[in-house]
Amino acid sequence: MSRSGYHTFSGIVFGLIALGHAIRAVMQVPAQLGAIAIPIWISWAGVVVAGALCAWAFASSAER
Repeated sequence: MSRSGYHTFSGIVFGLIALGHAIRAVMQVPAQLGAIAIPIWISWAGVVVAGALCAWAFASSAER
C-alpha cells in the first residue's frame, strides 16, 4: 500500500470512528465498560479527536 493510500484509509477509519461517537452522543446511547458508565462527553471528545485525525490524514494524502 502506498503512503497516500495509507493516509486515505486512515482518514476513512478515523471518519467512521468520529461518526460513531457523534451518533452515540446525539442519540444519548448509554455505554458501559464493566461496572463503569461512560459519560456522553467522552464521545464528544472522541468526535473532536477522531475528526481532527481524519482531517489530518486526508490533508496528508492530498499533499502527495
